[in-house]
Amino acid sequence: MGQDEIERNMGVQPLDGIMAEHALGNHDLVNACEEPITHKAVQRARKGRRLTKHMQRRVAEALNRAVTLQGKTVERAWEVSDLFTY
Repeated sequence: MGQDEIERNMGVQPLDGIMAEHALGNHDLVNACEEPITHKAVQRARKGRRLTKHMQRRVAEALNRAVTLQGKTVERAWEVSDLFTY
């Protein structure tokens, strides 16, 4: 790997733990998202593949909406910085 190449695998992200805590699967986020998002994108987000800022925002919006659809109230919506360590 060259020095100028970006590290793409960042390890399991906080998003994964939050989803597990709320018993959410990848499909729940795909269903909850109002913009197009794929199961593959959610899986990449959980496992720490580097995503664009735009896709990170979509994942954050989908997570917040999925938890709301479960009938749970969230005191503060999750931000991109809460879900990703990069």
